[in-house]
Amino acid sequence: MQDEIILTQIIQSIPKDVRQYKILEIGAGLGDLTNKLLSLGSITAYEVDMELVPHLQRRFSDALKSKQLQLKLGDILEYWKGETLENEKYFLVSNLPYYIATLLIVKVLKDPFCKGCVVMTQKEVAEKFCADVFGSSFGALSILTQSVGVASYLFSVPKEAFSPPPKVTSAVFLIQKTKNYESLDKLEAMLKIAFTSPRKTLLNNLSKTYKNAKDILQKLNIPINSRPHEVDTDTYHRLLKFL
Repeated sequence: MQDEIILTQIIQSIPKDVRQYKILEIGAGLGDLTNKLLSLGSITAYEVDMELVPHLQRRFSDALKSKQLQLKLGDILEYWKGETLENEKYFLVSNLPYYIATLLIVKVLKDPFCKGCVVMTQKEVAEKFCADVFGSSFGALSILTQSVGVASYLFSVPKEAFSPPPKVTSAVFLIQKTKNYESLDKLEAMLKIAFTSPRKTLLNNLSKTYKNAKDILQKLNIPINSRPHEVDTDTYHRLLKFL
């Protein structure tokens, strides 16, 4: 990503109130977003591609010497094996590697030290995290996000903004974490069952695992013919308590 307009839009999308926290970037690449982020203060950037390291070290030699930039080399998942990536509050800004974007954003949602993120992903991934109830993209990722905060779809990024252009349209979105939800892992497990077959009824999906699903749906006044995407986040929280 070298498009100056898009890079500037990403920086402008970072909420003022989270700039007090440490800023992290996953996938520094050639350093174009990294360079913009340095205008905000000190940052830590992760990069797995060792062939890019000499370029990054040359480009940011002053920032590395002054420790305004800390460069961590290797697989982000090796660093992020535990519950937290950092032992202090931080905000993530990144053009995420598409093949692990969903996994990393879910880890953001679960990390108690992470206050949120502004990230670029495939457009359809962004839509899933930002969807609301009854929307066609509303699902487990939307519910997990709404359980800890608010997601906002910011803008689409055309293929032409990249060199070489990818096969898919990208999008930038914001997640601001505003609350804790202690049962996120249990909720995630239940949602995988609830959305097993999105076109079937919620009852049909749940009944394969929970024998008392029908009674619980009736107890919570959830219509028996409801589809998984027609049930809001708060109702799924209530559902989890009974299953």
